Amino acid sequence: MRFLSSLFFIIFVSSGAAFIYLYSQIQPDISGIIEYKPKLTTQIYDKNGNLIANLFEENRIYANYDEIPSRVIEALVAIEDTSFFEHGGINPEAITRAIIKDIKAGKLVEGASTITQQLVKNMILTREKKFTRKIQEMIVAMKLEKELTKEQILERYLNQVYLGHGYYGIKAAAKGYFRKELNELTIKEIAILVGLPKAPSAYDPTKHLDLSLGRANNVIWRMNMLGWINEDEYKKAIAEQPIVYDDTLTQNVSPYVVDEVIKEASKIFSDIRVGGYRIETNIDLKVQKMAEDALKFGYSEILKRDKDANASVLNGAIVVTAPKSGEILALVGGVDYSKSSYNRATQSMRQPGSSFKPFIYQIALDLGYSPMSKVADISRVFSSGNEQDWKPKNYSGGFQGYITLKNALRQSRNLATINLLNEIGLDTTYKLISDMEFKNISKDLSMALGSFGISPLEFAKFYSMFPNGGEIVEPQLIRKIINPQNLETAFETRRIQATKPEQAYLMVDMLKTVVNSGTGQNARVKGIQIAGKTGTTNNNIDAWFCGFTPEVEVVIWYGNDNNTPMRKIEGGGRTAAPVFKAFIEQYIKEFPETKRNFIEPEGIFHTMYEGKDELYTKTSPLPKQDAQDNLIKQDNEGMIF
Repeated sequence: MRFLSSLFFIIFVSSGAAFIYLYSQIQPDISGIIEYKPKLTTQIYDKNGNLIANLFEENRIYANYDEIPSRVIEALVAIEDTSFFEHGGINPEAITRAIIKDIKAGKLVEGASTITQQLVKNMILTREKKFTRKIQEMIVAMKLEKELTKEQILERYLNQVYLGHGYYGIKAAAKGYFRKELNELTIKEIAILVGLPKAPSAYDPTKHLDLSLGRANNVIWRMNMLGWINEDEYKKAIAEQPIVYDDTLTQNVSPYVVDEVIKEASKIFSDIRVGGYRIETNIDLKVQKMAEDALKFGYSEILKRDKDANASVLNGAIVVTAPKSGEILALVGGVDYSKSSYNRATQSMRQPGSSFKPFIYQIALDLGYSPMSKVADISRVFSSGNEQDWKPKNYSGGFQGYITLKNALRQSRNLATINLLNEIGLDTTYKLISDMEFKNISKDLSMALGSFGISPLEFAKFYSMFPNGGEIVEPQLIRKIINPQNLETAFETRRIQATKPEQAYLMVDMLKTVVNSGTGQNARVKGIQIAGKTGTTNNNIDAWFCGFTPEVEVVIWYGNDNNTPMRKIEGGGRTAAPVFKAFIEQYIKEFPETKRNFIEPEGIFHTMYEGKDELYTKTSPLPKQDAQDNLIKQDNEGMIF
């Protein structure tokens, strides 16, 4: 016995001398702990504060020391390092006990690590069990205690520590396992969390609840033994059975939205996935769900009508905006993200077909035409130099002779629109369309039929001019981004005044007629005014409906991803308009206070014209009947009926 005592004494003195020498020699880089900048989770929220998704490399939500409840500190210290607030980084008594056990075992079997040592091990050292690494850990811990306060060490530890299930730090784990903020946790829930660092996988409550509860009960027993909780609190905590949630880490409920948010936010912040930002979007998750359901409804209806349709290439997109503010309320880039992450709402450039016609008619109105002005719905052969002559036709065939602009748009007459464009002048129209900032427009008469590519989101921007008093409003997905220091980056929307409010309202009235008695009748919803336009491209490759109420605007597209035709019966009125109706019915059910009627701006006048109440403005006066009849007679010459 004396020999063993002497041996332990010699080893202890020798170890002490070696430790003092090593302490003076080891100069660790602890800047990463002192200037602590961990990878943090960025969270995306909808306009109502509902979580859309978490973005992360390490799922960590930072908690300042002041927001960490004292019970969490007590529980952690009780189970991991009771003398934490007394020692200087290492616990000599615990080390002595560990050395004796390690010498007897001939290897490192007991660690005796303090919370400070664990922090060092987790952040700058390896986890290998060697005496040299242990000595280094102790030395670094002692030096760290000279640089940081106990509170700073605990703050770093509780944010850095891995707590299983992909959760880093106490705050992320509390939200993940229990869907609670730190100040909402019970003693049992706290005990589960602080019991995890010893073996995060083994004690993961989503996988091994019994082991996790047993470990938590040890924490609670220890707190009671130390007198940090009373007997009643102890019994209540032991008996509690917390609800544990096995949630996915990303919580991504709208992946098409999330992809677009990342794309937009990354233009400003390169560290968007690790910077711990709070991204507040204009998305309304209730509206988003309505849009997703409506798009799937339309998709399934196409498949019901066509048993031979290729479901793997058939797809669609829907964008919902608040046209006056530019807020993107919903954005759905496909019927099933798990099968295709390609975002057709933002990336797909599809021809809008006849849904582009309102912009041609708006230019005509702004140049002095009236909704009651007449245009020739007759066939013409257009020569294009050395190329083959072009002889367009109406979608439904036939000609109607001279018809009003209002009726031509209501029926979506191709020939009338092409003749109107030709009458206005291609150069004039091209310039005015370009002034609106449309891109990739063909400078030929096919422009009238929407023969260019545009994404549904981009198209929604231009359609905003009609319900928004002639002002084109850039759609905005992100409202603001807040960094961990609570500094905000706000997103401003661009606006272009494309026409006067009263001129835009003339188009609203014309588009109401499209829905009430024209090609868009399948979009009608009882009890609310709706305006909109159908669009179908050659061979039924694309089907659109672009519509709006006094409050929301919805752009819907369907087609095959490989640009092959759908069936002949699939078009804007049959395919997309009913989807608009399905969406609006759900929208007004969820938001019954939504505005139901369009409000006429100043500058709109009414009069009886040909037996009906018609609208006009100073720019677009109603035509005099005799003058218009004479013009029609003159224009008949040289036309092919």
